[in-house]
Amino acid sequence: MIATLFASSAELNARQNLIRTGVLALLGSALLAVSAKVQVPFWPVPMTMQALVVLLIGAHGGVRVAGATVLAYLLEGAAGLPVFSTGAGLAYMAGPTGGYLLGFLVAALVSAFAFEKGFGKSLFGVAAIFIVADALILGLGFAWLSTLIGAEKALAVGVMPFLPAEALKVALATASMPLARAFLQRSVKAD
Repeated sequence: MIATLFASSAELNARQNLIRTGVLALLGSALLAVSAKVQVPFWPVPMTMQALVVLLIGAHGGVRVAGATVLAYLLEGAAGLPVFSTGAGLAYMAGPTGGYLLGFLVAALVSAFAFEKGFGKSLFGVAAIFIVADALILGLGFAWLSTLIGAEKALAVGVMPFLPAEALKVALATASMPLARAFLQRSVKAD
């Protein structure tokens, strides 16, 4: 291969994709930070919109963008930026919410992979993906919290009170998918 002054089109496309992924990840991490600060009033337990945003990032971002987005969010929080609902830094991440935060990354990757593989073609498939992804958030949160306070207490304070809120987020995410698809189809036809 002869070295040239100009990059090949494949190299340019790779750079453009990397820049696009980076920009989308930063925008998505900002959206996650905002969603962490949104508290739903009159709910029995603290309810933020992070899990909903994680599900939607997984559904629409693809594995690369979804992973980069949640990883950027976690790195921002680890660096001490106030992106979480309360607290920041590595000590905060090692505390009671650490498993849930890791669950965000795993859930985004799993849901993105499932959507990329075509498992979300029906409303039932979409709901199933979101239920599994949300269960991963709760499951990893429960597992980590169990190491800190014991399984019985972790289930009582870290899972059970949040089930209605998580069911609502899954329902909202599922209901949003037909609207998003209609919008995207309309956008493609306009081009």
